[in-house]
Amino acid sequence: MLVAHLFRRIIRHGSLRVLDANGKTHDFGEQRPPEVIVRIHDSRTDRRLLLHPRLALGEAYMEGGLTIEQGTLYDLMDLLGRNRDVIEGDAWPRTLSRIEYALRPLQQFNPVKLARRHVAHHYDLSDALYELFLDKDRQYSCAYFERESDSLEEAQLKKKRHIAAKLLLEPGCRVLDIGCGWGGLALYLARISDCEVTGITLSERQHAYATERAKAEGLSNKVRFHLRDYREETGTYDRIVSVGMFEHVGARYYPDFFGTVKRLLTEDGVALIHSIGRMEPPGATNAWLRKYIFPGGYTPALSEALAAIERSDLWVTDMEILRLHYANTIREWRKRFEANRQRIAELYDERFCRMWEFYLVAVETSFRYWRQMVFQMQIAKRQEAAPLTRDYQMLWEREHAIAAAAD
Repeated sequence: MLVAHLFRRIIRHGSLRVLDANGKTHDFGEQRPPEVIVRIHDSRTDRRLLLHPRLALGEAYMEGGLTIEQGTLYDLMDLLGRNRDVIEGDAWPRTLSRIEYALRPLQQFNPVKLARRHVAHHYDLSDALYELFLDKDRQYSCAYFERESDSLEEAQLKKKRHIAAKLLLEPGCRVLDIGCGWGGLALYLARISDCEVTGITLSERQHAYATERAKAEGLSNKVRFHLRDYREETGTYDRIVSVGMFEHVGARYYPDFFGTVKRLLTEDGVALIHSIGRMEPPGATNAWLRKYIFPGGYTPALSEALAAIERSDLWVTDMEILRLHYANTIREWRKRFEANRQRIAELYDERFCRMWEFYLVAVETSFRYWRQMVFQMQIAKRQEAAPLTRDYQMLWEREHAIAAAAD
């Protein structure tokens, strides 16, 4: 078995047993329980796992070339995560990382027309799919768990409240939501404040759903949604918010993104960018994730985002790092996906279910082991645009939590 040469070097913690296509058993790691056992069904899968493990592992699971005989997919990815330092220190994975980094300009090519296709690939899937694993408000981004016992619905409401507190909303504010998704945050901001909110998205399904929802809730006079790229937006806004969209921009377009924010923001305006990030130097998107889930996507290093902000002559007036909040969010999505797996298979097929299982497990473990986090950056043109301390945030959240509980 060819991939045995790689596994022997990188599996040090935990126990992995591999059954190869010839029926031979190979043991790696500590060789004590608990043990994950996988079967490689053909020589092609064996060969591809050695040559391009980051791409081939997900494909092998999707296509059935690799099956898990003992344990779960999560157990396998957890085992690999616990060996992260060994894997990253191995010569072959390091070589693959350097190659992928060199190809970043091509991987993150996102002009407006191609950006629309990239968004459609993921966000224009069936509405029924997202209803089966997201919360009722369809928040498809990191929730905010104040307590481990918070439900997904509670944590997503707290996320919206946490973001709203940082926006310093005032009566009459004009708010722009870049990458508004299904409209949940925009509608929340309109409900809790006397503001006019504009949401923009490149997803046709999201745009249709959000528009209909605003109409159904009687908020069409306060919230409007447009099918539009951020680079095409005009006018000026007192507040700009973007949640879970910056990951789709691409590093080469960061100057365009922050230049647009600056162009659209009033002189005393405040913007809040909420994005997945990496707590390490710049890298490249995982090959499997880029090919099957988020084409054109990239998780930024803070150094890249901050450098672009500096060149745009904007102030970072506040920054917060959310660490395991997204791991806990995806854990809840994964539970709901598994509970509704049969219905999702009826919407698509078994291969799709395995692809999404791999996606959810891989992303959750990336936040637990592979240096992924979420950052919230408050930015402005003027350093006086936000108060000098964070007291206003906690006070605002406390008051609105009390008000919500009283309703």
